[in-house]
Parts: sequence; C-alpha cells; structure tokens
Amino acid sequence: MIGEVVDAVENQALNHPLRTLLFSPILLLFGYVFLNELYRLRARFPGFTGPPGLPIVGNIHQIRVNAAETYRLWSKRYGPVYQIQLGNIPVIVVNSAVTARDLFGKHSHVLSSRPVFYTFHKVLSNTAGTTIGTSPFSESLKRRRKGAASALNKPSVATYIDHLDIETRDFVKEGLEYGKGGKEGVDPMPMIQRLSLSLSLTLNWGTRMGSRDDPLFDEITHVEEDISRFRSTTGNLQDYIPLLRLNPFSFGSRHAAEVRDRRDVYLKRLNHDLDRRMKEGTHKPCIQANVILDEEASLNKEELTSISLTMLSGGLDTITTLVQWSVALLAQRPDIQQKAVKAIREQYSEDQPLCDAEDDQKVAYIAALVRECLRYFCVLRLALPRATVKDLHYEGKLIPAGTTIFLNAWACNMDPEVWHDPFVFRPERWLEQPEAPLFTYGIGYRMCAGSLLANRELYIVFLRMLNSFELVGASDVDTHPVTGSADPTSLVTMSKNYKVFFKPRNESMLREAIEKSVQAKGTGD
Repeated sequence: MIGEVVDAVENQALNHPLRTLLFSPILLLFGYVFLNELYRLRARFPGFTGPPGLPIVGNIHQIRVNAAETYRLWSKRYGPVYQIQLGNIPVIVVNSAVTARDLFGKHSHVLSSRPVFYTFHKVLSNTAGTTIGTSPFSESLKRRRKGAASALNKPSVATYIDHLDIETRDFVKEGLEYGKGGKEGVDPMPMIQRLSLSLSLTLNWGTRMGSRDDPLFDEITHVEEDISRFRSTTGNLQDYIPLLRLNPFSFGSRHAAEVRDRRDVYLKRLNHDLDRRMKEGTHKPCIQANVILDEEASLNKEELTSISLTMLSGGLDTITTLVQWSVALLAQRPDIQQKAVKAIREQYSEDQPLCDAEDDQKVAYIAALVRECLRYFCVLRLALPRATVKDLHYEGKLIPAGTTIFLNAWACNMDPEVWHDPFVFRPERWLEQPEAPLFTYGIGYRMCAGSLLANRELYIVFLRMLNSFELVGASDVDTHPVTGSADPTSLVTMSKNYKVFFKPRNESMLREAIEKSVQAKGTGD
C-alpha cells in the first residue's frame, strides 16, 4: 500500500512537475496540521476535562483577553481543576482556594520549577538572565533564593525603614506640589512609578531616583513595562506554536531582542556605578553590596544580576499597579476614606500627617485595606506558571513531570467558598476573617519572596496618603478589576489612565511636617 502511494507520487512529480510544484505547499501544510494534531492529541492528560479548542492554536483564541476571568468562568463548567491547550502545550489550570492549597501547598516540592518560554527565556533573557521568579528550578536558583530571602526577611525589612520613610514622604510631597495644594487634578502614575523605582534602586544598588525628570526614569519604566508584556502567558504566540519561530521577520523576537539590549545598558550602568562607589568606600549598604561582600553567598555575576532584575520587576509590577488601582477606587469611595481617617486618628493626632514610618500595622483598618486591595485587584491574576519536576497524582489522575500548571490567583481570591460577597470591595472582611487565604503573592515554595517588604511599603503609603489627603476624582475611570483593565492581554493588570485631586486635610501642617522631615532625614541622595 505504501509502495503504491510512493509510486503514485513519483509518477505525478515526473509527469506533472508544474502541478506538483503548485500543490506541494498545500500538501505540506495539510501534512503538518495532521501530524501536529496527532502530537497535540497524545499530549493531553487523560482524565482531565476542559474546553474544546481549534487545530494548531488550541484555546489561545479564547483567552487572549482577560484570561484569568475566562478561566474562572470555565471552572463553573469543568470544575476547579481542568486542562486547556495553548498551541502544542497542554496546561492544568487551578481555580479554587481549596485545590490551590491542596496542589501547591501539599506538593510544593513537586511544583518548584517554572516552564521555559521561547520568547522570554531564550530571546529576551539570553544575556542578563532571568529573575528569581521566572527561573526554572536549579542549584543556582536555590542560592539566589537564599540570598534574596536573607535580604527580604522581617529583620532585614526593618532595616529599610529609613528608605521607606524618605520615599513615601516624597510621594506625599509630590502629591502636594504637582496638585497645587489640591487645586489641580494629577495623574498619579508617574509619582507611583518614581516611588517604586526609587525604592528598588535604593535597596538593591544604594542609589535613588530622586526625580521623575531623570532620563533614566523614563528608560527603565518603559523597558520594564515592555518586559512585563513579554512575560505574558498569552501574548507570545510563538511560545506555543513552534512553526511561528521560523519567521525571520518575527516582530516578537525582534522587539524582545531590542528590549533586552536596552535593559543591558542600564543594568551595566547601575552595576558599574556601585562597583565604583565600593572601590571608593562611598557606597551605602544595599542588597547588591551585601551579597558581593558575603563570601559565603558564592553568587556569580549572572546570579547577582538575577537578584537585581527581581527587585526591579517586583517593585514596578506589583507596587506600582496596585497603588494605581487603589488610588482610583479610593477617590470614588469617600466612605472608606472616612473610616480610614477615623482609624488613623486613634493612633495619631491631626498634627502628625506623615505618621510614624516605624509603624508596623498598628492601624488595623489600614492593614485590612491593603489586603483588600491586594485581593480585589490582584494585579498578577495568573501567578507565574509552575512546572512539575516529577510525576504527580491528583485525585487518581496523572500529571506528568514537566507539566505546566497555572495558578489562577484571581479566581482563588474571588472564591465564593471563602467569601460570600467576593465581588464587593470591603476591607472589613479582613477584620472578620484575618486568617483567610490571600493568593496575590502566590502559594508554596515559589511564592513572592518580597511579600513582607511589599506589605510594609503599601501600608506606609496608604497610611500617609490617606492621613495627608482627601482623594477626589478629577476624571471618570472604571475601577472594576475586569472591565476597567487598560490592557486585558497583559500579564500585569493596570487600570486606565485617570486624574485625581490630592486635597490636603491640613495644608499648613502637612508642609511643616514635610519640611521637618527633610531637615531631619535629608533628601536621601
């Protein structure tokens, strides 16, 4: 039979070469599709249900927009754990608090790795390497996590309070100055970006971003925003459809290489500047210097860079985006602002608008407000994907080693089995259920190592901002976490642009407090 087919093809090619030439690409395409579909069918996990997809692309066309919300809705039909297919890659999606704790909590060691994506890992990261959060499991990762953990644990975070004090003070100062004392509406995004970026630079390299007019400010924020898009689990089709990688004119690969080269420039500048200050003995204590001077750390240059990239991306992704959403919502919720100020007044008098930077969660309502913002907006809706390092059995079904698993943190935070009113923004829930789970930072071995620092920073930002200003919307903006998203295809979900009035609660007292702080603490430069 096969011989007859071969003879027929040979005769066709000899007797009708032009027709063969015309139809060969079509036949090759059909052959590729047929073989690829056999591969995709064999790759699926027996026993797991999931939504049907299309040839070649699988379910990609269905989840390009608001993927986490789509996965949450699918879980109502297919259960909390099901499979999807992104191109050639089958993926397990986890959508409820119970199953998340069961899989990621009980099997943390099995789910300790990350999948490798072509665009991000092999194009974008082939010079400076990856962040701790995006690195597959290895001995190098263990060393980097140990180094980062020692720099981000509770005692270490307490040593960064002076930095938090200066950066949050300047955030309040910018709100006062750029808003002309509450007379002009302000786009808070540049203020929030400067706050996050300056803190990241100070902690990691011992240098501040004192002004958003610094040319390095625009370059770093722009490049890191682009890099965040490349980390999207749905934005790079060539990650899942290998045929697209053969395109020599691929915009994705070309742009990833451009962004990589631009990032290398400012990383080199920051590292060289720190090396110079260390040689001169003028450097300030910071994570990079501490690790370089720690002989037991044994981290090479690439591993040091990985920690640096982690500090940059973590601050600019989580802190920036969460504060942007939160300011927009608070400007529309004077009731929450009133409750916050009332709670703050139980600890601080009116003549203390900046409060105490050493305050560690003393105002319970502000701490609850931070947690509710983290839950409700959940800026990293799909936690960075995991990869199994060995076979895992779940409810009698096999999840093979090397499987990609998505934690739908958004769906877990909105789980009706945990909350009776998940889509209501209500800070009081955390006073009623302080031990309730929060999935915004992930869960298990690969959860965010900087969560303690992020919580401390967010608490001080909210405390000082709400005690210093009444926030009033200067433009309409949708603050619903799904419909209000500026880019529903992005890995990190940001709100649409808006403006807000920062109206001082007592302008003279606020200016006096800022001046006293500057005299006592300096500018931090």
